[in-house]
Amino acid sequence: MSSNPSEASSLVQKIQTFRVLKKLQIKPRFPGSSRRYAVAKFRSDAIYAEFMKQWNIGVYFSLRFQEIAGALDSVLTTSSLNPVQNSETDVLVLSCSDKFLRLSLQLLSRYSNWLSSGLTARKKGNTNTNTNAGCEWAISALTDDLVFIIHDIKCLEEQSILQGGQLFEDLQRSVIKAVVDSLVEKSVEDLRQMKGITATYRMTNKPLPVRHSPYVSGILRPLKGFLDGERATTYLASETRNKILLGAATEITDRYYEIAADIVSLARKKESSLQEFRQSAQKPAGLSSDVSDNNVSNTDKICMQLFLDIQEYARDLSALGVDAVTSRCWFNWTDALSYYVPPFLKPRSSSARMSVSPSDNLSNWCVHEC
Repeated sequence: MSSNPSEASSLVQKIQTFRVLKKLQIKPRFPGSSRRYAVAKFRSDAIYAEFMKQWNIGVYFSLRFQEIAGALDSVLTTSSLNPVQNSETDVLVLSCSDKFLRLSLQLLSRYSNWLSSGLTARKKGNTNTNTNAGCEWAISALTDDLVFIIHDIKCLEEQSILQGGQLFEDLQRSVIKAVVDSLVEKSVEDLRQMKGITATYRMTNKPLPVRHSPYVSGILRPLKGFLDGERATTYLASETRNKILLGAATEITDRYYEIAADIVSLARKKESSLQEFRQSAQKPAGLSSDVSDNNVSNTDKICMQLFLDIQEYARDLSALGVDAVTSRCWFNWTDALSYYVPPFLKPRSSSARMSVSPSDNLSNWCVHEC
């Protein structure tokens, strides 16, 4: 018999026929000795004997091995992710189940190595094709493309009879981390606009800000767009979507905190230097001061702007379903909000500063009497 993989389909038909023949022999319609006679006569028939000569289970597995392993390898060696569907599922023959089990383990190992190598290359961000041969798909994959990988892992976990639970969990965790990292990097592009706050108020006479900056509305837009996208809503379970939401929100908030803290620290250092300079030299006429006539410094304005921005960001988090006050991602923002409130503002009550939260507004605060 030829070992051409195309013959596997014709062998499937023989398998079905073989199963029907087996059922006929197990459950004949004749009782007692008549039953044994019917089975013996059936097996002695020339047509039955000819059919059994054509049957070779070893060849069948060899054909299926080439077909299944070859199909997986052809997909894993491409430079991009292309969703495919496998419509043929009735390929297992119980009499060679041990061979199919070994094949399943080999396929899982191949898939795991392919995925791990790709995610490692993606994290490094190295686009050198020589050092990342076979990992091009991961480097070029869009965030939405990784949804298919998560979906595949979930299907493998549900359908597999293997003791590979930890393997599937590790793979899924790695892909979710790659999705979160991609979303965070997109949000950081908007966070970088925070540096413009310093230029807006440094050495200018702009009034005290009363509303949040335009960049805030774009911080969580990539995350929201991903979660509301067709692929995420179709292929990801609510539990997985929630993991991505909390993971991304936590890291974005961490980055937000770091950038904001750097801005305030730098602003205060510059303010201190300017004050020392003014004390040692007379200020030239017409030079804009870093402290306005009402004792509101430009650094205070910067802090006030951050205060308003952080509040709006917290409201956007809440709109996504993240409790900005109680969730881990908000961590020490309560203290940070108090820190960013300029010195010229004070709580209306003695306990207000300790309970400041993203839902507060300026009505809870009043300006010091100058």
